Amino acid sequence: MSLPTLLSQHIVRRPQRIALLQHIAEQGSITRAAKSAGLSYKAAWDAIDELNNLAQKPLVERIVGGKGGGGARLSNEGERVLRLYQKLQALQAQVLEAAEDASDLDLLGRLMLRTSARNQLHGKVIAIEPQGRNDLIRLEVDEGVIVDAQITHDSTERLELQIGTDVVALIKAGWLDVLEIDSAKTPGNNCLTGTIEKILDADDGPSEVRITLPNGLTLCALDEPRHLQALGLTCGKPVRVEFSPSTVLLGTPL
Repeated sequence: MSLPTLLSQHIVRRPQRIALLQHIAEQGSITRAAKSAGLSYKAAWDAIDELNNLAQKPLVERIVGGKGGGGARLSNEGERVLRLYQKLQALQAQVLEAAEDASDLDLLGRLMLRTSARNQLHGKVIAIEPQGRNDLIRLEVDEGVIVDAQITHDSTERLELQIGTDVVALIKAGWLDVLEIDSAKTPGNNCLTGTIEKILDADDGPSEVRITLPNGLTLCALDEPRHLQALGLTCGKPVRVEFSPSTVLLGTPL
């Protein structure tokens, strides 16, 4: 097995969402970058939304009206992250040389996980409120954007959470409720407002609703087309998203 193949399968599995930054820098087009990276156009935009949400600053900036379905370019922060990624690639051969046994590579591969949750938000813990056997963990995912997560006290200790801890909040798209902007709020739920950017209809099943928050973060929700039509929710409309703190999963770096 070649060195590049070992690296991709056992060390970092060549994260396409990071590699996509290099393709965007080279191609200057989402369509061409997606093709070059071996991704569909939709998967490329999903990766871009995820990257921008996880980073403290947007890594990719959209260019409205570009040819071939819209364009994009790396922000200054995106260029910095790309340079770091390229340095990581250069160091991977040294990691292979340092491995004492081939099984070490398998172990590293098992420890590096990917998740199916569509919404991944980076934030810091700003408050921990005990609630019996559970804790309410308050996160600031961006200035003025607060997300609450309810986890067991054991999980709080296992993750070693404290004020200032960096975490990633994971929220499955199906756990988000899409509501009219002026509808009554559900007490205790997370409530975020934004604008519907896209509605992607499926042949069979719920539509995918992409919602842009005022700070530029993007959320993905699933909703039935009939429900969206009944509420008059279309692209460009302001909208509110609600989700229970109990549906928010938290992760921290190993």
